Amino acid sequence: MEPKNLVRQNFTEADLGENKARVIAERYSDVFGLETSYIPRFIEDAGQLEELLRPEVFRHYVYGSEPNTGRWVTNSELVILIGAVDNNKSRKLCHEVFLRARDLVYIDSGNGEYTGQIVCGIRRAGKTVYKPVGMLYPEVSTPEDLFPTEVSCAEASVSAPQTIVANLMAATAVVTMIYNILVIGCNTVQQTTFSTKSVNIRSFQKQPTRRKAA
Repeated sequence: MEPKNLVRQNFTEADLGENKARVIAERYSDVFGLETSYIPRFIEDAGQLEELLRPEVFRHYVYGSEPNTGRWVTNSELVILIGAVDNNKSRKLCHEVFLRARDLVYIDSGNGEYTGQIVCGIRRAGKTVYKPVGMLYPEVSTPEDLFPTEVSCAEASVSAPQTIVANLMAATAVVTMIYNILVIGCNTVQQTTFSTKSVNIRSFQKQPTRRKAA
């Protein structure tokens, strides 16, 4: 945590010098009694990210309508990857892992000082149902920037301009997509763009696939 983070992120002066991941994990674990875990370093390896996203598999018994007609069913938990990164090299890493996943929801959020976009990519049964950010924004696939650990101290001290309003608007869109998935059971929005200057939010819904005429 650095002083520059205080003006646009949800931290306090008491958090200065602390690891962001640890602060956030412990804060919400204490307040809401949630089970949380964190890694106090940047994830820059595809294998490590894939291991973190590996879903837990569990079995449960489904009873049938008649005696002795039940069966065991195997399910896996829903995994949601939220890409709240500030460089395209990290986005490319998430994109590559997404394309190799069997089932994964990948929500990427990116914003500048006044504008931003949120993209929800979905993989189901090894197929891409909603295109991820790397397919909608080709520059993600050919990043010209570096991983955070590859940036010099001088470069790291120069931040791209952002505002708390833009961060909040992006976060609201991300949370809304997650709410739709977990509570409503369906998210029809593939992409959302916004401008804080014009107070404009525009969402693009996933268009249903039309069958070809015989």
